[in-house]
Amino acid sequence: MECKVRWFDGMSFVAETGSGHLVAMDGAPEAGGRNLAPRPMELVLAGTGGCSAFDVVMILKRGRQDISACDVTLNGERSENDPKVFTRIHMHFVLTGKNLKPDAVERAIKLSAEKYCSASIMLAKTAEITHDWEIIEG
Repeated sequence: MECKVRWFDGMSFVAETGSGHLVAMDGAPEAGGRNLAPRPMELVLAGTGGCSAFDVVMILKRGRQDISACDVTLNGERSENDPKVFTRIHMHFVLTGKNLKPDAVERAIKLSAEKYCSASIMLAKTAEITHDWEIIEG
């Protein structure tokens, strides 16, 4: 995997991923940024949510669950001291589908957290990561 990050103005950066996609990042105004794009650590949190949601949807689909939507809200707390690593992350999953089995949802989230999601497993080295979920029939 490869990524190139280029500084282009103030505290703004553009990353070009190995798959050829561009991602903008910017700093907070108090740090010299112009608030034009997400902060790099926001993208770490977003990537973790995407990684985990990907796993959960894949596992439920493979289990023949009729899932139609998956939203995950992440709340992260960081250390006040440098390096300001994540110390706590909570993930709240909202899964929509027809007759989703609660035990299948719980199993999918657990498998993602403990076996498949590289991002959350990596962040668990510094952060306490918790999960909860709800099912919406639809």
